[in-house]
Amino acid sequence: MSLDDRIPNNVDLSSDRRLQKALEQWQPKFQEWWMDMGPEGFQAKDVYLRTATSVERDGWATFDYVKMPDYRWGIFLTPEEPGRPVGFGDMIDQPSFEEVPGEFRNSLRRLIVTQGDTEPASVEQQRLLGQTCPSLYDLRNLFQVNVEEGRHLWAMVYLLHRYFGRDGREEGDELLARRSGNADKPRILEAFNQPINDWLSFFCFTMLVDRDGKYQLAALAESGFSPLRRTTQFMLTEEAHHLFVGETGLGRVIRRSAQLRRESDGQEAKVGGIPLETIQRYITHWYSYALDLFGSEISSNAADFFSSGLKGRYHEASKYSEHSAKDQFQEIPIIENGRVTMKQVPLRNAMNEVLREEYIRDTERAVRNWNKIIKEENVNFEILLPHRRFHRHQGEYAGHGFTFDGSPLPDAASYQAELAKTLPTARDREIVQSVMTPVTKPGQMAHWIAPPTKGINDQALDFEYVRLN
Repeated sequence: MSLDDRIPNNVDLSSDRRLQKALEQWQPKFQEWWMDMGPEGFQAKDVYLRTATSVERDGWATFDYVKMPDYRWGIFLTPEEPGRPVGFGDMIDQPSFEEVPGEFRNSLRRLIVTQGDTEPASVEQQRLLGQTCPSLYDLRNLFQVNVEEGRHLWAMVYLLHRYFGRDGREEGDELLARRSGNADKPRILEAFNQPINDWLSFFCFTMLVDRDGKYQLAALAESGFSPLRRTTQFMLTEEAHHLFVGETGLGRVIRRSAQLRRESDGQEAKVGGIPLETIQRYITHWYSYALDLFGSEISSNAADFFSSGLKGRYHEASKYSEHSAKDQFQEIPIIENGRVTMKQVPLRNAMNEVLREEYIRDTERAVRNWNKIIKEENVNFEILLPHRRFHRHQGEYAGHGFTFDGSPLPDAASYQAELAKTLPTARDREIVQSVMTPVTKPGQMAHWIAPPTKGINDQALDFEYVRLN
C-alpha cells in the first residue's frame, strides 16, 4: 500500500522523499502508542466512524464501520488563499510565509508542540471510559473524539517533520513519550494530567477543555504561517463535534438529574441519578482548569506571538477593524498586597485574557441553555460558573485564595474551606462511580442520562453504532 493510501493527504506526501521516510518511521511508533494507550478493550470492534478523506464537503465526513487501529489518520490543509497577507501584528500586510523564518522558529515550534501534546493526552485520559459507556451512541461518540484527536496529532507532527527538521522529528517522538498523569514525564498542560474516570468528567472535559481548544485553534487559524493556519482551519471542522458531545452530553445529564429530582423529592442519588449539586461541582473543577489553559493574564509570550503574526485573536480578520494592537491598553485585575487592583496593560500583553473572555462568553451561553433545561423540568436549581479568579493554578491569581464569586480570602484555611464546598468531594465521586454501569444494547440509555434528540448521520437511536459481538 502506498503512503498516500495509508495516510490520506492533500500535501503531496509521495513527492517528498525525506518527509515520506520520516513519517514512515514515525507511523509504527504512533500505532504502538495507539494500541498501548488508545481505548482499552475495543480495538478489534467495528465502530461507525466519520473519516476525513479530503477537505471538500463530500470528503471530510465519510461514515462507515472501521476498526480503530485501521482508521486512516490523514493530513489535510484547507486550500491556500492566493495573495493572503499576514493579517495582524508588526508584519501586517506582508506576504504570508510558507517556510519558517529563523527568528520565529522557536516560537512556532513551541506553539505547535504545545497544541500537539494535548491531542494524545486526551486519548490517554479517556482510554478506560468505554468500559462504562451509558449507551452505544455515547460509546461511538467517545471513539470518534479519540480517533480525531489522533488525527490532530498527525496534523501537528506533519508540521514538525516538514518544517523543523531533526528538531521536529525529536519533538514528534516526544509527543508519544509523555503520558497523561505520569509523575516522571507528564503532559505539558496540567488539565491534560487530570484523571477522567467517569462519563460526567468526560462530558465536562469535552465541553470545557476542548472548548479552550476551539479558541486556541481559531487564534492559530489567523496565523501568518500559512501551513499552520490552513491546518488548524481544518481541525476546527472536526473539533466542533467534540464540543457538541460535551455540551449536549452535559445537557442530557442535567435534564435527567432534574427529572429524577422532581420525581424523588430531591433525592436523585437514591434513585440512581447524579445530584445537580454534584454536576455543579464537576463543572467548577473542570472550568477552572480550562481557564488556566489560556495562560497568564499578562504575558510577554502572547505579545510576541501577536507581534510576529503567529497567533491572532479569535476571528481576528472578521471581528476587528484595527489589527496592530499598538498603543492600545486593557485593564487587568491583579493582586497587590492581598487586594484586587486594576492595572493598565498594553493590549498585546493581554492577548491571553482577550481570548479567555471570548471563551467565558461562549461558556456562559451554554450554561444559560442548561438552566433553561432545568426550568423546563420545573426544578428550582441554577448552574453557575465560578469567577475566573477561583481555583487558578496559572497566571495572576495562582497562589491566591478566592471565593467561588471571586472575592479574596484572608488565609489558606479559609480557601481550603471554600474548596471543600465547591469542588467535587469523595462522596460526589462515589455517587458518580456508582452509576457508571455499561449499557450496550442498541437504543437503550443508562438511567442517569437522557437520550439525545437524534442519532448520528441521520441514523436511528437504536442503530448499532458499535458492533460488540
